[in-house]
Amino acid sequence: MENDVFCQIVHGEIPAHKVWEDENFLAFLDINPKSYGHTLVIPKKHFRWVWDLPADRQTSPNFGQYFEAVQKVEKMLEKSLKPQFVEMLVYGLDVPHAHVQLIPHHAVLPPSETLAETAAKIRG
Repeated sequence: MENDVFCQIVHGEIPAHKVWEDENFLAFLDINPKSYGHTLVIPKKHFRWVWDLPADRQTSPNFGQYFEAVQKVEKMLEKSLKPQFVEMLVYGLDVPHAHVQLIPHHAVLPPSETLAETAAKIRG
């Protein structure tokens, strides 16, 4: 299924609150966040499961590049939102497109912001 909601976001058919992207990957805020700053990191190319990305470093995008992108976005969340920690969840049943969820955990309630304001804060 290569026309899922995440593919539509990649192609600009559906808006998203983007926090980071490069030629292979995109990070954006979850529209039903489990916490303040809940971010999804996806490959722009359609893969059903995270585990479907090739391991071969000569292929792009690949599994290693994906987790380098996830780590980069996690560091952005740490720096901008200052959570106690960021949980990484690879679940993937809700949308049939590979995605890693980054869920910041906060000691105190974060400020009340719109998704657009939160995305701008993460982007710096």
